[in-house]
Amino acid sequence: MEDVIEGKDFSFPKQEEKILEWWTEVKAFETQLEKTKDLPEYIFYDGPPFATGLPHYGHILAGTIKDIVTRYQTMTGHHVTRRFGWDCHGLPVEHEIDTKLGIKTREDVLKMGIDKYNEECRSIVTRYVGEWEKVITRTGRWIDFKNDYKTMDLNFMESVWWVFSELFKKNLVYRGFKVMPYSTGCKTPLSNFEANSNYKDVPDPEIMVTFPILDAEDGAAIVAWTTTPWTLPSNLALCVNSNFVYVKVKSKSNGNIYVVAESRLSELPVEKPKKGTPSGPVDDNSLPKTKGSTGGKAKNTVVAYEILEKFPGSSLVGKKYVPLFDYFKDFTDTAFRVVADDYVTSESGTGIVHCAPAFGEDDYRVCLENQIINKGENLVMAVDDDGCFTKRITDFSGRYVKEADKDIILAVKASVVEEKGRLLKSGSCMHSYPFCWRSDTPLIYRAVPSWFVAVEKLKDRLLENTEETTWVPAFVKEKRFHNWLENARDWAISRSRFWGTPLPIWISKDGVDVEVIGSVEELERRSGVKVTDLHRHKIDHITIPSPRGPEFGELHRVEDVFDCWFESGSMPYAYIHYPFENKEFFNKNFPGHFVAEGLDQTRGWWHSDLVDSGYVDPIGSGGFYTLMVLSTALFDKPAFRNLICNGLVLAEDGKKMSKRLKNYPSPMEVIDDYGADALRLYIINSPVVRAEPLRFKKEGVYNVVKDVFLPWYNAYRFLVQNAKRLEVEGLASFVPLDRATLVKSANVLDQWINSATQSLVHFVRQEMDAYRLYTVVPYLLKFLDNLTNIYVRFNRKRLKGRTGEEDCRTALSTLYYVLLTSCKAMAPFTPFFTEVLYKNLRKISNGSEESIHFCSFPEVEGKGGDRIEQSVNRMMTIIDHARNIRERHNKPLKTPLKEMIVVHPDAEFLDDITGRLKEYVLEELNVKSVVPCKDQLKYSFLRAEPDFSVLGKRLGKSMRVVAEAVKAMSQEDILSFEKAGEITIATHCLKLTDIKIVRGFKRPDGVTEEQMDASSDGDVLVILDLQPDDSLFEAGFAREVVNRVQKLRKTSGLEPTDRVEVYFKSLDEDPSVPALILKSQETYIREVLGSSLLDFSMIPEDAVIIAEETYKNISNCDFTITLSRATSKVLRH
Repeated sequence: MEDVIEGKDFSFPKQEEKILEWWTEVKAFETQLEKTKDLPEYIFYDGPPFATGLPHYGHILAGTIKDIVTRYQTMTGHHVTRRFGWDCHGLPVEHEIDTKLGIKTREDVLKMGIDKYNEECRSIVTRYVGEWEKVITRTGRWIDFKNDYKTMDLNFMESVWWVFSELFKKNLVYRGFKVMPYSTGCKTPLSNFEANSNYKDVPDPEIMVTFPILDAEDGAAIVAWTTTPWTLPSNLALCVNSNFVYVKVKSKSNGNIYVVAESRLSELPVEKPKKGTPSGPVDDNSLPKTKGSTGGKAKNTVVAYEILEKFPGSSLVGKKYVPLFDYFKDFTDTAFRVVADDYVTSESGTGIVHCAPAFGEDDYRVCLENQIINKGENLVMAVDDDGCFTKRITDFSGRYVKEADKDIILAVKASVVEEKGRLLKSGSCMHSYPFCWRSDTPLIYRAVPSWFVAVEKLKDRLLENTEETTWVPAFVKEKRFHNWLENARDWAISRSRFWGTPLPIWISKDGVDVEVIGSVEELERRSGVKVTDLHRHKIDHITIPSPRGPEFGELHRVEDVFDCWFESGSMPYAYIHYPFENKEFFNKNFPGHFVAEGLDQTRGWWHSDLVDSGYVDPIGSGGFYTLMVLSTALFDKPAFRNLICNGLVLAEDGKKMSKRLKNYPSPMEVIDDYGADALRLYIINSPVVRAEPLRFKKEGVYNVVKDVFLPWYNAYRFLVQNAKRLEVEGLASFVPLDRATLVKSANVLDQWINSATQSLVHFVRQEMDAYRLYTVVPYLLKFLDNLTNIYVRFNRKRLKGRTGEEDCRTALSTLYYVLLTSCKAMAPFTPFFTEVLYKNLRKISNGSEESIHFCSFPEVEGKGGDRIEQSVNRMMTIIDHARNIRERHNKPLKTPLKEMIVVHPDAEFLDDITGRLKEYVLEELNVKSVVPCKDQLKYSFLRAEPDFSVLGKRLGKSMRVVAEAVKAMSQEDILSFEKAGEITIATHCLKLTDIKIVRGFKRPDGVTEEQMDASSDGDVLVILDLQPDDSLFEAGFAREVVNRVQKLRKTSGLEPTDRVEVYFKSLDEDPSVPALILKSQETYIREVLGSSLLDFSMIPEDAVIIAEETYKNISNCDFTITLSRATSKVLRH
């Protein structure tokens, strides 16, 4: 092995760049794929990002998760094809071109020519491919950029056509309507992203309108509220909430009778009294005390409303009412009746919503569910593409809808039914309203024709297939995704756009012939035209003869393109050009093994109105849902077997990361400062892997370097230095002993670290196989902490050769194999650093792989020793408790103490602490003796406390009785409970996890806190005798001197392998006292320093002084320490 530099001089980023160069030089990724080509396939679906923007932390997080999983699967015996993909279609690309070319309307595109527009789109889709490859590669992710796939490739698009044709054959496709934000200025529907990009505060009318109930003897009228009067001519239904309480009230001023939600009664306006109708104050029992009204306060109480009746909203369902206008009188048989739905709230209005199905998503859904309109039929549209009323609306035909509001209100006011006007209230309200970001005109919601996949037919199978998959964390599937599937609606898959995969639907003019093309070959055969590109400008001109004969003309393709999420859902088939190629490969390996994306993106695919935004990773957003829909429809199988869902990476202040606000450091800045491995470990070891948000802090990445990588590197450096020391001392070069010899080591810490390593391998395999990355990293980090702070630290004498060459080689070999094994276990997580260490470690191991990433993941070799691992863990707990006691009493570790008492009921543990672990406890804590005590009541009192967090929900009303009984348990009761493991109280069986046992220190009589103190965690009680003892002074002084020597060596820049002579010169009046002390401690000093402490009088005249320092008042002594180059003359002494 080669020498290694100090940790402070080791640049993690620069070492990573060297590794990247080496990987490129040896073609590491390609070699790994070649080496594993005959192994079982592991199929990973990677959602392609848009290349129109640069990668951010969300991409790096998702990419890191994917890289960890696929590296692990490769190391556990799989061939993992990893091809990068690019999402080339959709709004982000069109938006960029529209901005670049100043395109405002659909007509602008048509004037320019779809061919020129689409070629402009094609020209920018790979703009940042080079930057993406640079950043992704620098993060350590291995993925094939050369053999990538693009959603705009002919093969990909052809497979999308095949998917759609199969759905059509299964009768899962129909034409219907989807209510979307619509720009009358641009004459086009907008995505939700576009609709949300330009809100303005504007005044709009708000009115209350009455709808008289048909055949109501008392003339009662239902009152509805709206801020879009222009939708009233298209009213077909009224909607209530069946769970709300509604009231029928009579105005005391004019006798009119109205129906509103009880909680909204205060919204009814003040009415002028009719002649001859008395008016008076409101009856306290007539108006309910309400909250949440539009005005925020109860209305004027001068006019009284007498409550005639209260009833649930469900009792109104089915009632017919008199329509406002007769424009839709042909719908009378099915329309103009009351329906119910939970979307009606009590936050505004009257608790009754007027429904115009062509102009509201919920309106459309509710009318569809209640058969007021029917799915797939042509929806009567009263507003044209320009936002003007059609001829059906005779009184307002040709009028722009927003401009017609005032006249519609006047028409409602003039409408007379039984001599009553229909306008109950009019006014205006200021609210935030969406405007078109292009034309700056108000948006309307309007039903647009769309092609649908009949998801509702698949719902039961979708739920069952989802149950076959594993999601991490599980709540994403069990709650959010499951709930959404329960309410899944048919999926609108078409978009009236230009740059996308065209729908392969050819239709005759009369609409009778509908032909769906499933391949390029079929289109060429049926049209007689050679096809090399499936984009609109290449195929829109192609026609197909009518299957009914030439007299019926030709079929033309519909203008729509696919929603980009349909392409995403087709990815498992399209990226390998299935079924036109790779049929056998696909059939053997479907469903895929693994997908991963972000929880924040799931909102896009759980709410269909957001899905078409196209601004997020397709597999991550629309993907999970669309993958499942298409796989269920095509094969009645889930699309994947395992899924990891991560949370959102936020800025440090908890806000969304924003380029404009500059509230986060760039990824490359962090990588250049601290390295990609540190960034990877920071984000993986955070709440974000449990689908929770992470507030990104650059300091957190630095802390990973400081707390993880530097200690890890120092443990490795310590191994290399002491292996090289053997050569410096003229001994045989270090070659690790074989594993069979090492497992027989009699050293307890060797046994422990070997056991802990096997436990590590077992745990990592178990958790990685279950895709629980969030449990793996903390365990790995704890292991590394134990390796550096327990094994290396407690074994320094052995590793430095102070206990003999054979023992030294055993310890070094143990450390070597532990580092090698842990590097292999960590390789998927920190690919760079583990490669750095492995490249040096492998030099003394014959037959090893060239790269750590060609190695197999470690196998579990035998069963770990639970007892020794538990004993060492408890030993560290004891050490922590003892340190805490010392700190409380200002007793530094350099001050020796006489005795420590350890109280615990486990005899085996006490045997370990006072037997094979004793020397480590004594040395680490600087105490002379450890006394075991199994009698828990000798030094402690026990108190039982119920764990309310565990028992509260389970016991309910019995909690108080049980809690009192638990608190009243005697010492003997508690001991019996701990021995038995359970106790029955008030018929409830309580286990050890239900009751907390608190151990308090019971100080012996006549002993003060300054003389004896204790610390406990509820499991073990540690007691320290703090009384001074003159017999301990010599040992304490020796530790002080050794400590100064070690610090002087460090400040002088000496390496552990550098041999020096250490001289001691007393500056006291009587130098014989320290001399005698040091002579009595000579064995200890030699063990720690590796050489004797020489009297200054022995220093040769020609000695080369390296360092010298004088110390005052150290244990009441003054002295000088001198370090000089080693000479053979003095060494003979």
